[in-house]
Amino acid sequence: MDAAITQIIPAQEKRLNLFERYLTVWVGLCMVAGILLGQSAPAAVQLLRSMEFGQDSHVNFPIAVLIWLMIIPMMMKVDFAAIRNVGKRPRGLLVTLFVNWIVKPFSMAFLAWLFFRFVFSAWMTEADANQYIAGAIILAAAPCTAMVFVWSYLTDGDPAYTLVQVSVNDLIMLVLFAPLVAFLVSGASSLQVPYEVLLYSVLAFIVIPLTIGILLRQWLIRNHSKEWFENTLLPRFAPITIVALLATLVLIFAFQAENISGKGWHVALIAVPLLLQVYFNASLTYGLMKWLKVPYAVAAPGALIGASNFFELAVATAIALFGAESGAALVTVVGVLVEVPVMLSVCAACNRTRDWFPAGAAA
Repeated sequence: MDAAITQIIPAQEKRLNLFERYLTVWVGLCMVAGILLGQSAPAAVQLLRSMEFGQDSHVNFPIAVLIWLMIIPMMMKVDFAAIRNVGKRPRGLLVTLFVNWIVKPFSMAFLAWLFFRFVFSAWMTEADANQYIAGAIILAAAPCTAMVFVWSYLTDGDPAYTLVQVSVNDLIMLVLFAPLVAFLVSGASSLQVPYEVLLYSVLAFIVIPLTIGILLRQWLIRNHSKEWFENTLLPRFAPITIVALLATLVLIFAFQAENISGKGWHVALIAVPLLLQVYFNASLTYGLMKWLKVPYAVAAPGALIGASNFFELAVATAIALFGAESGAALVTVVGVLVEVPVMLSVCAACNRTRDWFPAGAAA
């Protein structure tokens, strides 16, 4: 009887909200608005650009505040208590960590070096190539956090296991993000990364918001309830996060106005290796999960975690290292531009191939 009812009643279609569904459109509009602002009000933009935490620190105060408004609500979603159960089902997590921290940064460094140094060398200067290589590496060294919960939902992923994967990645970022970026940027480009600035970025955009997020989560759950925290409070942060993201993009493109006006087509060139890297890592993760007989509910979000990026951290780090008007910052923003349509295509591929995995396999 239950089976008959299941066949009669169609499953509820899962949908992104308006902002998530059209994120690429909003990013494109912010890109246009930022460029127009930079060209029409250069004095005001220069004033905003000059507001740094310290002389030559490259940490822009308005952008730093906006990025905190984006990152702290994300960190509040992370439940590190879930890591206690990771030993029960380690294969999916090990595949995700292998792709995120060994394959992904090095494959992105190679693709960026290949395309920007050789394939596209006729259309850009060596200085541009170095900046774009650096930005691509920074983007790849920051695994996805918040948006992966959306992708997991769209693919019927196991939410508890997805939470474990995200939590472990956040902990590893504390240790590996800075040395990986410094090593790969110096090796693949002629740029030298000021390690002290990179460590300040990790402190400002990972350690502090992660600590605040953990403490706020514990305090709020203790004084209210987990259900109230997750279902009532966290959704209220969504408009703040959205406005902060869009305002950040407007500022970045305003700072980039002069840089982009003469070479807007570089955005298309930058997107090529980023797209190749996403599909390569998603396919590799998904294939390894199938080979190791990992359940679909773990394999699908694992493939999406291996493909997507923590672009808020990447944007903040690129700005801190090279400035908001740099080519590196532009690459991280292009990563935002292509994120949603690309990840939706990966979600669709996972949903169409769930029969590759054992029927009824439990997560």
